[in-house]
Amino acid sequence: MSTRDLRLLPKASLHVHLEGCMRPSTLAELAAGYGVPVPATRGYGSFAAFAGLYDAAARCVRSEADLRRVVREVVEDAAADGAVWVEPQLWPHYDSPLLGDSGLVLDVALDEGRATAARLGVGFGLMVTAIRVLPPEHAEALAELAVTRAEGGVVSFGLAHDEVLGPPAPFARAFAVARAGGLVAAPHAGELLGPDSVRSALDDLGARRVAHGVRALEDPALVERLAAERVCLDVCPTSNALLGVVPSLPEHPLARLLEAGVACSVGPDDSLLFGPGLLEEYQTCRTALGLDDAQLAAVARSGIEAAAHAPSALVSGALERVEAWLTS
Repeated sequence: MSTRDLRLLPKASLHVHLEGCMRPSTLAELAAGYGVPVPATRGYGSFAAFAGLYDAAARCVRSEADLRRVVREVVEDAAADGAVWVEPQLWPHYDSPLLGDSGLVLDVALDEGRATAARLGVGFGLMVTAIRVLPPEHAEALAELAVTRAEGGVVSFGLAHDEVLGPPAPFARAFAVARAGGLVAAPHAGELLGPDSVRSALDDLGARRVAHGVRALEDPALVERLAAERVCLDVCPTSNALLGVVPSLPEHPLARLLEAGVACSVGPDDSLLFGPGLLEEYQTCRTALGLDDAQLAAVARSGIEAAAHAPSALVSGALERVEAWLTS
């Protein structure tokens, strides 16, 4: 097995949910400060149970200072793991009742994210994420809000939560608004549902990135399309294993997707609930999935190239460093 240091491999962190990647110590301190029990972060036996734990953790972020701390630490942790671009996902309504409104939530997250990234010498963008178990009108209003912050650092628009309860097509108008405003369409699909969900994300939502997307492998024609159109799948192997999307880590289809020419990035999804951060997820790809260094470099390269709003100098410099890492 290679001894190349994966921390030194430049990466883009494209699949990272903001509250879901707060540090366990931060969650404990926030809960103690508000006099509430520390929410559980393990013990989910279904996606619904997992979502409930996520919601409980997110409700501990109750002030501007809390939100700033979570954003700052998420960027710090990604940078420490070798990220050159960090793009957390945020549903602003978690925090808006206490901060005032969703626009203020976005402004605070953007301000703290940009400041922290500048201090650490990395890039930062924010994905605004709609919730698919709510009516599509909520997503449309959120897309309209998101594009008003496109100049301030909102770079993409997502769709998260239970795929079974919210297929892509009803959210077509929201994603049309987001795309017209210059945001990258990056919905979740192909996690709890199969290839038809991924195909709908492409056809109905105009997805250029798909969060997870691993079940596209069940349809060879769809895999060929993903490869031909260079749609990036933002893959999270540990999350997929723990939520039963795949039977086990060694059986994860990432290697097969790469062999088929599909662009894939790797991200932690929700390190608070699943465990691994960005670096450890790359290490898992090496040890449990058997990816060699050429494949790991391809994953890093695809993620950097898929960060469509990252500065061109950052992208070109990071890609040069990927090649230097591989040839070292």
